[in-house]
Amino acid sequence: MNNAFYFLLDTVFNLYLMVVLLRIWLQASRADFYNPLSQFVVKATNPLLVPLRRLLPSIGKLDTGAVVLALLVSAVKMLLIQLLLAGQFNLLAIFTGAVVTAVKETFSLLFWVLIIRAIMSWFSQGRNPMELVLMQLTEPLLAPVRKVIPPMGGLDLSVLIVLVALQFLQILLQSFFIGLL
Repeated sequence: MNNAFYFLLDTVFNLYLMVVLLRIWLQASRADFYNPLSQFVVKATNPLLVPLRRLLPSIGKLDTGAVVLALLVSAVKMLLIQLLLAGQFNLLAIFTGAVVTAVKETFSLLFWVLIIRAIMSWFSQGRNPMELVLMQLTEPLLAPVRKVIPPMGGLDLSVLIVLVALQFLQILLQSFFIGLL
């Protein structure tokens, strides 16, 4: 029974964490906030984000309120999971787990956005509003790769190269965090 509750907690918190992280990414990339995906993200995050913004001003492009919200969502997830599985909690483990969870979900979000954009490019001709916002999010990562390795015969390898680099970084950070713990 604990496994079912763990699955539910993990899924719900990770999905909302991805929405918060997407909000940070949309703002940092100055993506179109009138896009339907952007509007969903804004409406889903505003109830918790607006009060935090009153306390924490933005630092340049970085929305500190959204970053704190992402860490809070991760921390609440870690707290509830510790209470569910162990019946007690450890503040250091919650803090460390919150940071690790936020970083892990950032990589996961980046992976899925790149995959969705690549798949959509096979079928769409660039007129889809979802494809436009995905392009605004991923183009800053893909354009430098295209400068080094241009598309060959109509095949753009930039997504593949960024995905391999992303996996490399994820494994590197994972070994770093395991070494810390």
